[in-house]
Formats: sequence, C-alpha cells, structure tokens
Amino acid sequence: MKQPDKNISRYPVPEFDSLPEDLKETFLAVQEQFGFVPNVFFALAHRPAELRAFLAYNEALMNKESGLTPAEKEMLIIAHSNYNGCTYCVMSHGAALRGITENPYIAEPIAVNYHEADITPREKAIIDFAMKLTIEPATVNENDFEVLKGFGLNDEDIWDVAGITSFFNLSNRMMNFAAVRPDDQFFSMGR
Repeated sequence: MKQPDKNISRYPVPEFDSLPEDLKETFLAVQEQFGFVPNVFFALAHRPAELRAFLAYNEALMNKESGLTPAEKEMLIIAHSNYNGCTYCVMSHGAALRGITENPYIAEPIAVNYHEADITPREKAIIDFAMKLTIEPATVNENDFEVLKGFGLNDEDIWDVAGITSFFNLSNRMMNFAAVRPDDQFFSMGR
C-alpha cells in the first residue's frame, strides 16, 4: 500500500499498517478497484469510527437503486461542492462524472455555471433543488417538489436528492476544514 504524502490534510494521516483490520481490507479493495486510495480515505481515517459511518452512508446513498442516474447524482454534488468551495469534491466527483458519461468536457461547466452547461432541463431542476437545499434550506416547499415531479421524480427520488445533497454538504465542510488535497489522479481521469 502506497502511503500518501503527510501533507494531504491538516490533521495527522495514519499509516496504513496502523489501521484497524476492516479498514485495511476496505483500503485494499479501493486500491484494487481504482488503482489508488483517494486521499479522503486516509484523511478521514484519522477517526476510524467516523470513516466507517461516512463510507456506510456514502454506500447507502450512491450505490442503491434510485430514480436518479449515477450522472445526475454526480452533477448535483459537483454544483453544490463548487458553491461551497470544496476543491476536493469538485475534482473527485468531476472525475467520476467524466468517467460515467465518457464526456471529458462536462464537469467544469457544471461546476462554474450549471445553467449554461450542456445538460437536460431535468438535470438542471435537480441541481436547482440541491442548490436551494444547500443555500436556503428553510425555503424548500411543496412547489419545489412539484417542479421535480414534473420532471418524473417521485417522493423517494426527491429524498435521494436531499440525502445526497445533505451528505455531501457535510463532506464539503469536512474536506475544507481538514484541508484535504485532491488526488493528482483526479485531474486527468476521464480526459
């Protein structure tokens, strides 16, 4: 296991050999799948119980059957992560979106101004809702639900949008707080 640079986070980064066995197994599986272990894993391993909870919630949100496409999930994360100034999440989820869509030009326009990006009206409506939940959560109302239902989302899909948005707003804040550096691999993935 290649140990990351100690400067990937403002908090101490644990050595791989010091990790609990279950996390070692997780890290090895991630390395096998992606060819590297993203810095977020090592950074959050500073508190193993919290990393486990983070990974479990991420799995529950991102890898379940949903009326949202994988691309829609990544798009909404990119847009609000940019609003929150989270370079780590913009870069990592931008790489994921480029891989999913096989479009090397999709992620940056969504991050900068999704209203001008070459995406569907449904995708823009999903991002609009995610942005409202990010910026003005107390103003979410029935009209917002009706707009999304007009684009074919049901109540469970809307819950998925809210859950993903809320979870990744937490992630944005943790990445910013801990100053987690994006992995170099993210800059070239899907290009």
